[in-house]
Amino acid sequence: MKILLLGEYSNVHNTLAEGLRHLGHEVTVASNGDFWKDYPRNQDLARHEGKWGGICLMAKIATLLPQWRGYDVVQLINPMFLELKAERIFPIYRYLRRNNHHVVLCAMGMDHYWVKECTERKPLRYSDFNIGDTLRSDECAMRDRLDWLDTPKAKLNIEIANDCDAIITGLYEYDVCYRPNFPQKTTFIPLPIHPMSPISPNPASPMGPITLFVGISRGRSAYKGTDIMLRAAQAVKEKYSERLELVVAEGLPFHEYQKKMDNSDVIMDQLYGYTPAMNALLAMSKGIVVIGGGEPENYDIIGEHELRPIINVEPTYESVYEQLEQLVLHPERLSLLKQQSIEYVRKHHDYLNVAKKYENLYNQL
Repeated sequence: MKILLLGEYSNVHNTLAEGLRHLGHEVTVASNGDFWKDYPRNQDLARHEGKWGGICLMAKIATLLPQWRGYDVVQLINPMFLELKAERIFPIYRYLRRNNHHVVLCAMGMDHYWVKECTERKPLRYSDFNIGDTLRSDECAMRDRLDWLDTPKAKLNIEIANDCDAIITGLYEYDVCYRPNFPQKTTFIPLPIHPMSPISPNPASPMGPITLFVGISRGRSAYKGTDIMLRAAQAVKEKYSERLELVVAEGLPFHEYQKKMDNSDVIMDQLYGYTPAMNALLAMSKGIVVIGGGEPENYDIIGEHELRPIINVEPTYESVYEQLEQLVLHPERLSLLKQQSIEYVRKHHDYLNVAKKYENLYNQL
């Protein structure tokens, strides 16, 4: 098949492309590299800053549009798959729809249905937008509600979701938001992970300090809960200074981020998540233990009944502090958790197996 993957989210499309090419498909990835993360792509759609950034990007897309024809599948990472205003994406989407065989929408990040469901129906006990029945009021959550409810972005999302041939959800959280609205066209497929190096966990020494890595997304620390996680980590570090080494990184390109993370024993990620996303899964593939989202629903949706590698936390300072403190006091737990982390990713997220699931869905279309 000839496949066009438009947009990027945490290396999903680039990793998927590797798997699909291995299966014999012709794949083009066109994206902005997910902003500063700068993931690899075949066609660069990064937008430069300033007044002329949008004009230059539109000009580049105009030259690429003739090449974006005749694909068996065009897959969009998000309704906002280009760094343009929603109003400008409408005609581009319709062009893609007219000139290609099938269009698939991914539900893997911020969009209208994620915001709407978590704000109104609240299918999750906690999320980026609610804690129980209470709506979150931090700046990012408020801004995203204004951005995705009753706006051109919302209309674009609604049009694409209703018009496309299939919707692929990559996390349990997004599945429960899309499936009630589109039960016939929603398919859950786990995220693809391609190990960046041979899989062998760093040995866990009961005698040495545990190395904890905390990565911070620019401008979204409170939204992702990193502020709470970091505060708890700093408190544990202060109490057990000889037992815990804390490494913090903010806004790094992907290759630099990898280097910082690689020598860690543990990372903290996504306080408000139910499920490990790309960052956590990549760490797990290297034998790094994740403190973050590992709710029962995560294991249920992938049919995992034995492995429990993730140290799950509730979205509170106290829960993070308690779980990290227990790990510091019982470092002997690390060896099993590291090995289970590797096995978990191999079993459920291997990029070739995931690519085969995408291939099966494309064939069904």
